[in-house]
Amino acid sequence: MKDLIACDKPTIAALADRLKRAASHAEYQRIQCVLIRATLGSTAAEIAQLLGWSTATVHVIHSRWAKEGEALFELRGRGGRRHQHMSAEQETRLLAPFAAKAHAGGLLHVSEIKQALEQQVGNTVAASTVYRMLDRHGWRKVVPRPRHPKADGQAQGAFKKTAPPGTPRGRAPG
Repeated sequence: MKDLIACDKPTIAALADRLKRAASHAEYQRIQCVLIRATLGSTAAEIAQLLGWSTATVHVIHSRWAKEGEALFELRGRGGRRHQHMSAEQETRLLAPFAAKAHAGGLLHVSEIKQALEQQVGNTVAASTVYRMLDRHGWRKVVPRPRHPKADGQAQGAFKKTAPPGTPRGRAPG
């Protein structure tokens, strides 16, 4: 098999240094895959057994090392917003007037935010899109209290004690 990995000392030293600075387990294993080949000259099957990978994966890593070099270890993170209507800054600008209204004590309706978003984007969006946008910006649903703020607890307690005779609370037991 042809030699895809140079076994010179600068390459090994650079890989060993990079191994110490590995940010994730996946990056660490990729560096190990190349470093084991460079230092020990192990076969792909032996490296695969050490790392718990398939032999084909080791071959892919070695050939990518030969083509890309250090760029092989720059792993792109999973997730992210690949299909977005607006950037985070644009969303912040869209929500600014609603935030001002909320800070003033006004009630916000998702339907109003949805209309503003649809007008900005130029097409219809689902309500769940609006809720996810609000969640991204740290907004939460605040519901009113379950009782009236001007309710008088003493008056309610007195009413319970002196309920009219025709009500369930006013009937005598039995």
